[in-house]
Amino acid sequence: MEPVDDWRSAIAEAEELTGPIAAAIVEAHGDRGQRAIEAVGEGRVKRYRDFTVVVGHEDEYVVEDGECNCADATYNLDADDPGQRCWHAIAVDVADALGAVDHHDMWYSEVREFL
Repeated sequence: MEPVDDWRSAIAEAEELTGPIAAAIVEAHGDRGQRAIEAVGEGRVKRYRDFTVVVGHEDEYVVEDGECNCADATYNLDADDPGQRCWHAIAVDVADALGAVDHHDMWYSEVREFL
């Protein structure tokens, strides 16, 4: 089986996350890719009216226009390298490609008040 070079296109074509596509995500993003796949599989990517949120193990992280508010994105990634992304942002991409985003018809800013 040939390696998957563009995992986003491969998901669109396959309409599912196959083993080779998951391997390509992990190859491209390492542990961040693995964590992203797990988050999508566990339904932890949620879209509200104002933000997309990825539920982590310790907090919820806002992903907007491919940018995340987590410490990894802020301190560890090279902002000039679009290939470097935190696992939250990768999870949003994977969930979007799979149609696996959990949609909520409410404002996250309102939900956040209860957390």
